[in-house]
This record gives sequence, C-alpha cells and structure tokens, in this order.
Amino acid sequence: MVTHPEGEHVAHAWMPGVTRLRMTKRSAPLMGGAPRAVWTTTGTDPRIVSARSAAQILVQSGTPTHLVWNPLSGEIVQLLPATVPAGDLCRTAPETGGDPSLHGRVCLQIAVVGLAARPFTDEPMLAAEAIVAWLDSWHVPRSWQGGQPGAAPAARDDRGSVRLWGRGGNFGHSQVPGTRTAAPGRVDIALLTGIAQVPRPRVETTPAPLPTARLSEVHSIG
Repeated sequence: MVTHPEGEHVAHAWMPGVTRLRMTKRSAPLMGGAPRAVWTTTGTDPRIVSARSAAQILVQSGTPTHLVWNPLSGEIVQLLPATVPAGDLCRTAPETGGDPSLHGRVCLQIAVVGLAARPFTDEPMLAAEAIVAWLDSWHVPRSWQGGQPGAAPAARDDRGSVRLWGRGGNFGHSQVPGTRTAAPGRVDIALLTGIAQVPRPRVETTPAPLPTARLSEVHSIG
C-alpha cells in the first residue's frame, strides 16, 4: 500500500462543492517520485463549451483529468481527487517505465477548454492563480523543465525527454514522453505559472481547496 506524502491532508484532495466521481478503471497506484502537473486542451471552443460540458465528455470517454477549466469564464470542475491517477497520458511508454500518468507522488492533469492552435494564454485566464496555488499546495514546482511547449500542429511530433520528465514540475501534454499530441500548443508558461524554468523554492503548506464559487458539480453518469 502506498502512503500519500501529505498524510492527514488527503481529504483536501477534493475541493468543496464538487461531487466525488468514482472512476473504477483507475485502480493502479501512483508510483511515487517528483510531483508534476500536465496541462492539456480539450479541443473545444471555450466560447461555446463550458467546463461542465467538457468534463462530462471526458467522463463518458473514460479519460478523466483532475481539473477541467474554462479560462474565459473561470469555471472549474474537479473529476478526481489529487491522490488518484487520471486518464492515461500514454498507453504504452516503455521508455518511461509504463503509463506516465502513474508517475510522481501526484501527477495532476488540467484539461483547459480550448484549442491547441489557439494558445489559451493569449486570452483572459480567469481563476488561473487559484489553480496554480492548488498545484503549489501539492508541492508541484513551478518549473517547466522542457521549456515552453511547441506550437500546434508541429508539437505532435515532439519527443518528450525522459530525463526532464523525471524531475517533475509543469509540462505540456506534448512534452510527456511517448505521447503524440499537439496540446496545449505554444502557451506562455511565464504568464501561466509566473515562472519559466527556474524552480520555485519549496514551501511547506497544507493543500488548499479552490474557491467554491467557481466550481461546478459533475454528477456520475450511468
């Protein structure tokens, strides 16, 4: 049995006001190691699709992320607690020792309602600070070991570095070893997390919930 590093603070892995969605397909435990966050996009227009609707699509497809965020409205939906692995980042990645979504003490996936060809950092990012603060509370360094993610569609052909992946921090989905995706596109990492490639000093904090005012409830389907 794997003991989570935050011990008694595991309850804070869920945000207040969000229905706990049970995903029975993700029974494999996290493998431990440096904590990390992976940013991806849903491939849908945030002017048309809400975070709630995008979250329901991810649930139906069996590829849940921890958070679904519409940066234009600030709406955030949580599908999984921080301590449970999200959907497969890559089904076969033998060079990394299996599915990367199982790596790290936490491997938090954020699906941004948006298009890889239109970097979401070029537009308003309401509630971005709250998400980054939540990642801070789980000790995810604000560093981007792989630098700024590549532009779509060329980023689909990028091969993520196993060495850099092992250091933890923030990554674009296209930077995860073994993946074939252009998401999230060429986002401005300095605007998103406030720090580009310089690791932020570790500060011991209690994992904090996001503001409930911007959270939507997602009910189990089926």
